[in-house]
Amino acid sequence: MTTETAKQQVATEERSVPAPVDVPPVGEEINLDAPENYFNRELSQLQFNYRVLKQALDTTHPLINRLIYCCIFSSNMDEFFEIRVAGLRQQMKYGRETVGADGMMPEQALSEISRVAHEYIREQYDILNNVLIPEMEQQNIHFVRRREWTPAQAEWVRTYFEEEILPVVSPIGLDPSHPFPRLVNKSLNFIVELDGKDAFGRETGMAIVPAPRSLPRLVRLPDEVCSGGDNLVFLSSMIHAHADELFPGMEVKGCYQFRLTRNADLELEDDLEDLASALRGELLSRRFGDGVRLEVADNCPEELVHFLLKEFGLTERDLYQVHGPVNLTRLMAVGSLVDRPDLTYSGFSPSIPKQIRSKESMFDAIRKQPILLLHPFENFSPVVDLLRQAAKDPQVLAIRQTLYRTGADSEIVEALADAARRGKEVTAVIELRARFSEAENLELASRLQEAGVIVVYGVVGYKTHAKMILIVRREEGRLRRYVHLGTGNYHAGNARIYTDYSFMTCDESVGDDVNKLFQQLTGMGKALKIKKLFHSPFTLHSRLLSLIEREAGHGEKGRIILKFNALTELQLIKALYKASQAGVKIDLIVRGICCLRPEVPGLSDNIRVRSIIGRFLEHTRVYYFGNNGRPDIYCTSADGMERNLLSRVETAFPIDDADLAARVREDLDTYLADNCQSWMLQPDGSYLQNQPAEGEERMASQLVLLERLTSKP
Repeated sequence: MTTETAKQQVATEERSVPAPVDVPPVGEEINLDAPENYFNRELSQLQFNYRVLKQALDTTHPLINRLIYCCIFSSNMDEFFEIRVAGLRQQMKYGRETVGADGMMPEQALSEISRVAHEYIREQYDILNNVLIPEMEQQNIHFVRRREWTPAQAEWVRTYFEEEILPVVSPIGLDPSHPFPRLVNKSLNFIVELDGKDAFGRETGMAIVPAPRSLPRLVRLPDEVCSGGDNLVFLSSMIHAHADELFPGMEVKGCYQFRLTRNADLELEDDLEDLASALRGELLSRRFGDGVRLEVADNCPEELVHFLLKEFGLTERDLYQVHGPVNLTRLMAVGSLVDRPDLTYSGFSPSIPKQIRSKESMFDAIRKQPILLLHPFENFSPVVDLLRQAAKDPQVLAIRQTLYRTGADSEIVEALADAARRGKEVTAVIELRARFSEAENLELASRLQEAGVIVVYGVVGYKTHAKMILIVRREEGRLRRYVHLGTGNYHAGNARIYTDYSFMTCDESVGDDVNKLFQQLTGMGKALKIKKLFHSPFTLHSRLLSLIEREAGHGEKGRIILKFNALTELQLIKALYKASQAGVKIDLIVRGICCLRPEVPGLSDNIRVRSIIGRFLEHTRVYYFGNNGRPDIYCTSADGMERNLLSRVETAFPIDDADLAARVREDLDTYLADNCQSWMLQPDGSYLQNQPAEGEERMASQLVLLERLTSKP
């Protein structure tokens, strides 16, 4: 099959989507509780993962980045199985089945997930083998298979195996004294068929070889044993080639890759006496949760496959036989192993707004006018500079900050530690349960405590997801509060690849609100009255619903634009349905999961849902309400999900400054005008990618923002 033929086949084949449902007759009263009005959460998430995979076929992206999209799909699918599929299996295991608004039982959902996921994963390997690898070959980047090794390459691989791999690999023969080992979640392993007797006269017939995680999955062959280009060898190929050296004197009849995905969700009780200690214990068990998926090389004999399924308590539905490496996520290493800037995104310099480019302090700049930054197009450094200056400023008395995902070695953490060492009152509210960042956050907490920072872990049962900094400074005999509020995390690395807003202000009402929120997080007492901000779990949900209802009152003059990562909360969806029925024009920009069914006559005629997938991960959350010509605009840390609106600590903050509000609206309009990186959700649950009309100029929203914001004078 040629590369071009494969591209066309992959691009044009029909794909599985949630089954279409009947459209209610026009004029008939619609039951908003009817299951057919909602999409299944898990299947919608799979649809998002698929949109990411499709980027690997988009030739407007550089080739290595297309490979990375293929890898990101694997990473997303890993988490999907670790959390979502594992959760459904847990419901069934303990007899706690719950039915969502779509009416699908866990058993039904698991069956449909298996069908769709198998199809998507087959397509992923088709894209890898028939599109990406051939195109990389054309660019002189080679994945050198065992059968292609020259004598010089084979000798180099042998030396590498003996010096780097053999000393750290521990093969495990299976017999009564060597039971099947507990394999770490998502680790690369090999099941080996053996013939003969070992030194003790044992005839096991079978062994397991775990590949240590310390070993790279891709190794670059040195130029001196190659004829040109970049030549890469898989670790699995090296182990396959020299498996006999792991079992001296025995015949290796076969060696096959496999990988087990386990339940990685943490379960913590709400009445813990010591959250940090309990979390440390849970992190150890995460590596060995119940199996939920088995990936096996497609050439593995059937009897070995069934042996593994039985060992892990899985069925054929949980089996994924793949034509290639079982963990494509590790192929991301290509970007660092190959020096080909012509095949990756070109770099850019995030801009810094004119008002803070001068040498004056961040405090002076914020007093003149509130600051709004859109990362990564605008630099994250002003946020770091604000904390650094606060740490050194003798007029600053106290700093408080929430930390969700940050990194123990970040500049922000160093600034907080520096401020504490200088004698300032520094409080950090660290969310230990930020999924897959728990270990890092435990380390972060320890480091800050050692520097003298007061560390609290938020509120048990309510993840602290709000992004807030409060700085108290003495100015002219009185105290002034400076505030940073964001839609994303205080992580400089994420700020280069996630789109997020940062808002800095010294507005007295906002400062007072944020101070009260920190009081609630660090102390005890009744919920305090908040003036400007909405905050969950107290007011955000109800205020959001009331704003939608107010817009519905404007009828056809109403206008709503909501942008977030996911929409699943039932009351919010119903409110949007009612607003649509009242004639309100509604645009939803939902990157990932969306359970709302758009463009259904009589139900959601006026609702359009689009997903933006591009170079950067869309992460900004914005609420826009037209309010009959007097628009209200809020940026927020919260998605449209039950957990964000009802069981987390979140904030939504108004953008009152007219210039900044106009700027946010312009950004939203840019997303709504996207005609090539946007995907429209259809009434049947499928997504169609927008394409420029004949003669229409290509308009990629992220590229427009990149050009607009990084080229500012």
